[in-house]
Amino acid sequence: MNEQARIISVAKKTIETESKAIMYLAELVNNEFADAVSYIYQSKGRVIITGIGKSANIATKIVATLNSTGTPAIFMHAADAIHGDLGTIQENDTVICISKSGNTPEIKVLVPLIKAIGNKIIGITSNKDSFLGQQADYILDAYVEKEACPNNLAPTTSTTAQLVIGDALAMCLLELRGFSSKDFAKFHPGGSLGKKLYLRVSDLTSLNEKPQVHPNTDVKNVIVEISEKMLGVTAVVEDNKIVGIITDGDLRRMLTRVDSFAGLTAKDIMTQNPKIIANDAMAVEAMELMDTNGITQLLAENKGSYSGVVHIHNLTKEGII
Repeated sequence: MNEQARIISVAKKTIETESKAIMYLAELVNNEFADAVSYIYQSKGRVIITGIGKSANIATKIVATLNSTGTPAIFMHAADAIHGDLGTIQENDTVICISKSGNTPEIKVLVPLIKAIGNKIIGITSNKDSFLGQQADYILDAYVEKEACPNNLAPTTSTTAQLVIGDALAMCLLELRGFSSKDFAKFHPGGSLGKKLYLRVSDLTSLNEKPQVHPNTDVKNVIVEISEKMLGVTAVVEDNKIVGIITDGDLRRMLTRVDSFAGLTAKDIMTQNPKIIANDAMAVEAMELMDTNGITQLLAENKGSYSGVVHIHNLTKEGII
Protein backbone atom coordinates (compact mmCIF):
# COMPACT_ATOMS: atom_id res chain seq x y z
CA MET A 1 0.00 0.00 0.00
CA ASN A 2 1.47 3.36 -1.03
CA GLU A 3 1.54 6.37 1.29
CA GLN A 4 -1.50 8.08 -0.22
CA ALA A 5 -3.65 4.95 0.04
CA ARG A 6 -2.48 4.39 3.61
CA ILE A 7 -3.46 7.92 4.61
CA ILE A 8 -6.91 7.54 3.08
CA SER A 9 -7.37 4.18 4.79
CA VAL A 10 -6.46 5.54 8.23
CA ALA A 11 -8.69 8.59 7.81
CA LYS A 12 -11.67 6.46 6.80
CA LYS A 13 -11.11 4.01 9.65
CA THR A 14 -10.97 6.88 12.16
CA ILE A 15 -14.21 8.39 10.90
CA GLU A 16 -15.95 5.01 10.82
CA THR A 17 -14.83 4.16 14.36
CA GLU A 18 -16.06 7.46 15.75
CA SER A 19 -19.32 7.42 13.80
CA LYS A 20 -20.19 3.95 15.14
CA ALA A 21 -19.50 5.13 18.67
CA ILE A 22 -21.74 8.16 18.19
CA MET A 23 -24.58 6.02 16.85
CA TYR A 24 -24.31 3.79 19.91
CA LEU A 25 -24.68 6.81 22.21
CA ALA A 26 -28.30 7.17 21.08
CA GLU A 27 -29.05 3.84 22.75
CA LEU A 28 -27.60 5.14 26.03
CA VAL A 29 -29.91 8.16 26.31
CA ASN A 30 -32.39 7.25 29.03
CA ASN A 31 -34.61 8.64 31.80
CA GLU A 32 -31.57 9.70 33.82
CA PHE A 33 -30.45 11.87 30.90
CA ALA A 34 -33.91 13.43 30.76
CA ASP A 35 -33.91 14.00 34.53
CA ALA A 36 -30.53 15.72 34.34
CA VAL A 37 -31.75 18.05 31.59
CA SER A 38 -34.92 18.84 33.55
CA TYR A 39 -32.88 19.61 36.67
CA ILE A 40 -30.70 22.12 34.77
CA TYR A 41 -33.77 23.66 33.12
CA GLN A 42 -35.53 24.17 36.46
CA SER A 43 -32.40 25.37 38.24
CA LYS A 44 -32.05 29.05 39.09
CA GLY A 45 -28.27 28.94 38.82
CA ARG A 46 -25.63 28.47 36.18
CA VAL A 47 -23.99 25.37 34.75
CA ILE A 48 -20.36 24.93 35.83
CA ILE A 49 -18.47 22.47 33.62
CA THR A 50 -15.18 20.99 34.73
CA GLY A 51 -12.64 18.45 33.53
CA ILE A 52 -8.95 17.72 33.17
CA GLY A 53 -6.77 17.23 30.10
CA LYS A 54 -8.64 16.72 26.82
CA SER A 55 -11.93 16.55 28.71
CA ALA A 56 -11.27 20.14 29.82
CA ASN A 57 -10.99 21.17 26.18
CA ILE A 58 -14.33 19.55 25.46
CA ALA A 59 -15.80 21.28 28.51
CA THR A 60 -14.92 24.71 27.11
CA LYS A 61 -16.72 23.90 23.84
CA ILE A 62 -19.85 22.73 25.67
CA VAL A 63 -19.77 25.90 27.77
CA ALA A 64 -19.67 27.99 24.58
CA THR A 65 -22.57 26.05 23.07
CA LEU A 66 -24.71 26.42 26.19
CA ASN A 67 -24.02 30.15 26.49
CA SER A 68 -24.89 30.76 22.84
CA THR A 69 -28.19 28.88 23.15
CA GLY A 70 -29.58 30.46 26.30
CA THR A 71 -28.12 28.46 29.20
CA PRO A 72 -25.57 30.44 31.28
CA ALA A 73 -22.43 28.32 31.71
CA ILE A 74 -18.89 28.72 33.07
CA PHE A 75 -15.77 26.58 32.61
CA MET A 76 -13.80 25.62 35.73
CA HIS A 77 -10.60 23.62 35.29
CA ALA A 78 -10.58 20.67 37.69
CA ALA A 79 -6.96 21.25 38.73
CA ASP A 80 -7.54 24.94 39.38
CA ALA A 81 -10.72 24.18 41.30
CA ILE A 82 -8.86 22.27 44.00
CA HIS A 83 -6.28 25.07 44.21
CA GLY A 84 -8.55 28.03 44.84
CA ASP A 85 -11.14 28.24 42.04
CA LEU A 86 -13.80 26.26 43.91
CA GLY A 87 -15.32 29.63 44.79
CA THR A 88 -16.56 29.79 41.19
CA ILE A 89 -19.43 27.54 42.23
CA GLN A 90 -22.41 29.43 43.67
CA GLU A 91 -25.36 28.13 45.68
CA ASN A 92 -27.78 27.24 42.88
CA ASP A 93 -25.24 26.17 40.27
CA THR A 94 -25.20 22.72 38.70
CA VAL A 95 -21.78 21.15 38.16
CA ILE A 96 -21.02 18.91 35.19
CA CYS A 97 -17.85 16.83 35.56
CA ILE A 98 -16.37 15.31 32.40
CA SER A 99 -13.96 12.39 32.65
CA LYS A 100 -13.54 9.36 30.42
CA SER A 101 -12.29 7.09 33.20
CA GLY A 102 -14.12 8.84 36.00
CA ASN A 103 -11.16 7.99 38.24
CA THR A 104 -8.62 10.76 37.68
CA PRO A 105 -7.00 12.07 40.89
CA GLU A 106 -8.36 15.59 40.40
CA ILE A 107 -11.93 14.31 40.00
CA LYS A 108 -11.59 12.14 43.11
CA VAL A 109 -10.57 15.20 45.13
CA LEU A 110 -13.01 17.61 43.53
CA VAL A 111 -16.27 15.64 43.62
CA PRO A 112 -16.44 15.27 47.45
CA LEU A 113 -15.73 18.99 47.83
CA ILE A 114 -18.61 19.86 45.52
CA LYS A 115 -20.94 17.47 47.31
CA ALA A 116 -19.95 19.04 50.64
CA ILE A 117 -21.01 22.44 49.31
CA GLY A 118 -24.37 20.93 48.37
CA ASN A 119 -24.44 21.37 44.59
CA LYS A 120 -25.78 18.66 42.31
CA ILE A 121 -23.23 16.88 40.10
CA ILE A 122 -23.85 15.56 36.61
CA GLY A 123 -21.16 13.21 35.37
CA ILE A 124 -20.27 12.61 31.72
CA THR A 125 -18.12 9.50 31.68
CA SER A 126 -17.42 6.32 29.73
CA ASN A 127 -17.27 4.31 32.95
CA LYS A 128 -20.45 4.26 35.00
CA ASP A 129 -18.74 2.07 37.62
CA SER A 130 -16.03 4.65 38.25
CA PHE A 131 -15.69 6.98 41.22
CA LEU A 132 -17.48 9.73 39.28
CA GLY A 133 -20.13 7.27 38.12
CA GLN A 134 -20.89 6.26 41.68
CA GLN A 135 -20.75 9.73 43.25
CA ALA A 136 -22.58 11.87 40.69
CA ASP A 137 -26.27 12.66 41.15
CA TYR A 138 -26.89 12.04 37.45
CA ILE A 139 -24.79 10.13 34.92
CA LEU A 140 -24.77 10.86 31.18
CA ASP A 141 -23.30 7.71 29.70
CA ALA A 142 -20.59 8.47 27.13
CA TYR A 143 -19.35 4.89 26.78
CA VAL A 144 -17.01 4.09 23.89
CA GLU A 145 -15.62 0.67 23.10
CA LYS A 146 -12.25 1.95 21.89
CA GLU A 147 -10.38 5.04 20.81
CA ALA A 148 -9.74 5.69 17.13
CA CYS A 149 -6.05 5.74 18.03
CA PRO A 150 -4.46 2.45 16.87
CA ASN A 151 -2.84 2.15 20.30
CA ASN A 152 -6.19 2.85 22.00
CA LEU A 153 -4.49 5.65 23.95
CA ALA A 154 -4.98 9.11 22.41
CA PRO A 155 -8.40 10.56 23.39
CA THR A 156 -10.29 10.58 20.09
CA THR A 157 -13.52 8.60 20.10
CA SER A 158 -14.06 9.36 23.80
CA THR A 159 -13.76 13.13 23.41
CA THR A 160 -16.03 13.02 20.36
CA ALA A 161 -18.60 11.16 22.46
CA GLN A 162 -18.33 13.74 25.24
CA LEU A 163 -18.86 16.55 22.77
CA VAL A 164 -21.92 14.86 21.25
CA ILE A 165 -23.44 14.31 24.70
CA GLY A 166 -22.85 18.00 25.42
CA ASP A 167 -24.52 19.00 22.16
CA ALA A 168 -27.50 16.76 22.93
CA LEU A 169 -27.79 18.33 26.36
CA ALA A 170 -27.64 21.85 24.92
CA MET A 171 -30.22 21.14 22.23
CA CYS A 172 -32.64 19.64 24.76
CA LEU A 173 -32.34 22.79 26.89
CA LEU A 174 -32.76 24.96 23.80
CA GLU A 175 -35.98 23.11 22.98
CA LEU A 176 -37.33 23.43 26.53
CA ARG A 177 -36.60 27.15 26.60
CA GLY A 178 -38.23 27.73 23.25
CA PHE A 179 -34.99 29.38 22.12
CA SER A 180 -35.74 30.91 18.71
CA SER A 181 -33.70 32.23 15.79
CA LYS A 182 -34.34 35.75 17.12
CA ASP A 183 -32.86 34.74 20.47
CA PHE A 184 -29.88 33.24 18.67
CA ALA A 185 -29.30 36.52 16.82
CA LYS A 186 -29.19 38.40 20.14
CA PHE A 187 -26.26 36.25 21.24
CA HIS A 188 -24.47 36.48 17.86
CA PRO A 189 -24.91 40.12 16.77
CA GLY A 190 -21.46 40.43 15.24
CA GLY A 191 -21.20 37.15 13.38
CA SER A 192 -22.44 36.24 9.94
CA LEU A 193 -24.89 33.74 11.44
CA GLY A 194 -26.48 36.42 13.56
CA LYS A 195 -26.60 38.88 10.69
CA LYS A 196 -28.53 36.40 8.59
CA LEU A 197 -31.12 36.37 11.35
CA TYR A 198 -31.50 40.08 12.06
CA LEU A 199 -30.05 42.18 9.21
CA ARG A 200 -32.77 43.70 7.04
CA VAL A 201 -32.82 45.22 3.57
CA SER A 202 -33.29 48.68 5.10
CA ASP A 203 -29.96 48.27 6.94
CA LEU A 204 -28.27 47.86 3.56
CA THR A 205 -30.12 50.43 1.44
CA SER A 206 -29.21 53.06 4.02
CA LEU A 207 -25.53 52.46 3.21
CA ASN A 208 -25.95 53.32 -0.48
CA GLU A 209 -26.80 56.27 -2.65
CA LYS A 210 -30.36 56.30 -4.03
CA PRO A 211 -30.10 56.50 -7.84
CA GLN A 212 -33.30 57.41 -9.65
CA VAL A 213 -34.46 58.96 -12.89
CA HIS A 214 -37.84 59.86 -14.37
CA PRO A 215 -39.14 57.87 -17.36
CA ASN A 216 -38.61 60.99 -19.52
CA THR A 217 -35.02 61.56 -18.40
CA ASP A 218 -32.72 61.62 -21.44
CA VAL A 219 -30.16 58.83 -21.76
CA LYS A 220 -27.20 61.17 -21.19
CA ASN A 221 -28.50 62.07 -17.73
CA VAL A 222 -29.32 58.41 -17.06
CA ILE A 223 -25.64 57.61 -17.66
CA VAL A 224 -24.61 60.48 -15.38
CA GLU A 225 -26.91 59.24 -12.60
CA ILE A 226 -25.61 55.67 -12.80
CA SER A 227 -22.02 56.89 -12.86
CA GLU A 228 -22.38 59.32 -9.94
CA LYS A 229 -24.19 56.90 -7.64
CA MET A 230 -21.65 54.13 -8.42
CA LEU A 231 -24.01 51.18 -8.05
CA GLY A 232 -24.18 50.21 -11.71
CA VAL A 233 -27.92 50.77 -11.75
CA THR A 234 -30.69 53.31 -11.41
CA ALA A 235 -34.36 52.99 -10.66
CA VAL A 236 -36.85 54.58 -13.04
CA VAL A 237 -39.35 56.26 -10.77
CA GLU A 238 -42.61 58.12 -11.37
CA ASP A 239 -44.65 59.56 -8.48
CA ASN A 240 -42.23 57.73 -6.17
CA LYS A 241 -43.28 54.39 -7.70
CA ILE A 242 -40.79 52.06 -9.37
CA VAL A 243 -41.70 51.65 -13.04
CA GLY A 244 -38.44 50.19 -14.31
CA ILE A 245 -34.72 49.67 -13.87
CA ILE A 246 -31.67 50.53 -15.98
CA THR A 247 -28.37 48.77 -15.45
CA ASP A 248 -24.91 49.09 -16.97
CA GLY A 249 -25.86 46.06 -19.05
CA ASP A 250 -28.93 47.83 -20.45
CA LEU A 251 -26.73 50.72 -21.57
CA ARG A 252 -24.26 48.39 -23.30
CA ARG A 253 -27.07 46.56 -25.07
CA MET A 254 -28.52 49.90 -26.21
CA LEU A 255 -25.22 50.90 -27.78
CA THR A 256 -25.18 47.72 -29.85
CA ARG A 257 -28.63 48.55 -31.25
CA VAL A 258 -28.39 52.24 -32.11
CA ASP A 259 -25.83 54.54 -33.72
CA SER A 260 -26.96 57.51 -31.65
CA PHE A 261 -28.90 57.76 -28.41
CA ALA A 262 -29.98 61.35 -29.06
CA GLY A 263 -33.69 61.63 -28.33
CA LEU A 264 -33.82 58.40 -26.34
CA THR A 265 -35.18 58.51 -22.77
CA ALA A 266 -35.15 56.22 -19.77
CA LYS A 267 -38.45 54.58 -20.69
CA ASP A 268 -37.01 53.59 -24.08
CA ILE A 269 -34.21 51.48 -22.60
CA MET A 270 -35.44 50.48 -19.14
CA THR A 271 -36.40 46.95 -18.09
CA GLN A 272 -39.99 46.90 -16.93
CA ASN A 273 -41.24 44.87 -13.96
CA PRO A 274 -37.83 44.64 -12.24
CA LYS A 275 -37.20 42.41 -9.23
CA ILE A 276 -38.20 44.36 -6.13
CA ILE A 277 -37.82 43.52 -2.45
CA ALA A 278 -39.55 45.05 0.56
CA ASN A 279 -37.45 47.34 2.74
CA ASP A 280 -38.32 45.32 5.87
CA ALA A 281 -37.41 41.95 4.31
CA MET A 282 -34.43 40.05 5.71
CA ALA A 283 -31.10 40.63 3.96
CA VAL A 284 -30.78 36.89 3.43
CA GLU A 285 -33.97 37.04 1.33
CA ALA A 286 -32.29 39.61 -0.91
CA MET A 287 -29.35 37.25 -1.30
CA GLU A 288 -31.64 34.38 -2.28
CA LEU A 289 -33.55 36.55 -4.78
CA MET A 290 -30.32 37.71 -6.41
CA ASP A 291 -28.98 34.17 -6.58
CA THR A 292 -32.20 32.78 -8.08
CA ASN A 293 -32.35 35.43 -10.80
CA GLY A 294 -28.61 35.77 -11.47
CA ILE A 295 -28.54 39.51 -10.69
CA THR A 296 -26.29 41.68 -8.55
CA GLN A 297 -28.64 44.54 -7.59
CA LEU A 298 -32.15 44.76 -6.23
CA LEU A 299 -34.49 47.72 -5.96
CA ALA A 300 -36.22 48.10 -2.62
CA GLU A 301 -39.49 49.73 -1.72
CA ASN A 302 -41.22 50.78 1.47
CA LYS A 303 -44.99 50.41 1.38
CA GLY A 304 -44.99 50.77 -2.39
CA SER A 305 -42.57 53.70 -2.56
CA TYR A 306 -39.02 53.47 -3.89
CA SER A 307 -36.54 53.33 -1.01
CA GLY A 308 -33.16 52.42 -2.48
CA VAL A 309 -30.81 49.78 -3.86
CA VAL A 310 -29.27 46.64 -2.38
CA HIS A 311 -26.02 45.63 -4.07
CA ILE A 312 -24.38 42.22 -3.84
CA HIS A 313 -21.30 43.98 -2.46
CA ASN A 314 -23.36 44.97 0.60
CA LEU A 315 -24.15 41.34 1.28
CA THR A 316 -20.52 40.31 0.82
CA LYS A 317 -19.25 43.05 3.11
CA GLU A 318 -21.69 42.07 5.87
CA GLY A 319 -20.71 38.40 5.62
CA ILE A 320 -24.14 37.26 4.40
CA ILE A 321 -22.52 35.63 1.38
